[in-house]
Amino acid sequence: MATFDFAPLWRSTVGFDRLFDMMNNQPAMEGYPPYDIARVSDDTYRISLAVAGFSQDEITITAQQNMLLVSGKKLKKLEGELLYQGISARSFDRRFNLADHVEVASAEMENGLLQIELVRRIPEAMKPRKIDIRTAPAGGGLSQENAPQQLKRAS
Repeated sequence: MATFDFAPLWRSTVGFDRLFDMMNNQPAMEGYPPYDIARVSDDTYRISLAVAGFSQDEITITAQQNMLLVSGKKLKKLEGELLYQGISARSFDRRFNLADHVEVASAEMENGLLQIELVRRIPEAMKPRKIDIRTAPAGGGLSQENAPQQLKRAS
């Protein structure tokens, strides 16, 4: 994997060090199990993992802060002699880094696909809000009622 120089971006951003470090230090991802990530709407995403041969009891989904871990471990061995194995049944751990305020909404499995729904829920305090601009009185400066209150020292 190529290493990128994020120095030009660091000059114009604040607080993204963790993101740049994560991108630089991301290990080469193993291709098992294959997955898709889709944006369903502005604040909704879906991760689809191809987990053919695994049952719901053999898959664990763990959500932590900014991290989603999907693990699979086969519990039963096939009966009889296996002449050819084209369907992989090995254990796996697949990690997904999640942005702030992204939560796992649901997970379901159908036809060998594990579908995990993610939703970004931004707290009201962090959403943009409009600030009203007041006009200054005719005399200029702040009026006595709008002026900052001076603290009086106890003598």
